[in-house]
Formats: sequence, C-alpha cells, structure tokens
Amino acid sequence: MLKLTYTERSFHLECLSLSLEEWVAQRVVLAMRVGQSLHVEPSTASFLLPADLPGLEMLEAAIKRHDTEIMALSRCDAEYMEVTLRGSWLSDGTQEAVGVFVTTMSDRTEFFLHKIWQEAQACASALSE
Repeated sequence: MLKLTYTERSFHLECLSLSLEEWVAQRVVLAMRVGQSLHVEPSTASFLLPADLPGLEMLEAAIKRHDTEIMALSRCDAEYMEVTLRGSWLSDGTQEAVGVFVTTMSDRTEFFLHKIWQEAQACASALSE
C-alpha cells in the first residue's frame, strides 16, 4: 500500500506493508477514539517527478503490465513527469489540501514508485544545499 501524506507545504510518500483495508480500519478506530471526524472518499492524487530520473522507464513498464487502471505517467514538459494515482482520500473535512491519500497496486510498481520518489527527494535536497 502507498500512503501519501499531504500537508500545507509538501507531501510525503510511504510504502506500507498493511493492506489498504487494515490501514483504513485502524484510522477509523483512531478517529473515533480521539473524537475527530474522518471523511473517506474515492479520489485521485498527482505529483511531479523529474523526467531525467533513472528508473522511470522501468516504472512505466511495470504500470503497463499491472497497474494501468490505478496509475498513469504523463510528461508535463521537458523537465517533469506527472504521476497520477487513483485511490482514497482521507481527511477531517476542514481543509481540502491537507490529508492522506492511500492506494494499492502491485508490489513491484509500489516499490519502483517509492524508490524513484526517494531519489527525487535526495536530488532536490542536494540541489538546495
């Protein structure tokens, strides 16, 4: 399962070993125990990756083999590729841009996407220093 946590200024992508159903059930129980409202709805999420990252071709091949209904890659311009995912959006309902997006796809595709995202973060950190 992939979990994308969106905050006001950024997002973080994690690869979790729990099933989507287990994770959502735990989140519902937590919200009930702390008295927080929780909204769950089908949605899409998108983010950008540098187009020159190694491994994008392997990710694209994995998507074509297993996950065309869940994930798409499209070129934005010469520098960036847009990753679009289908899944579920969880939030407290007060801020549209803050919440958690979860999705599940083949283990191979999840692994590649998480690895490529980590490489993009490392490159961005190196450039900002």
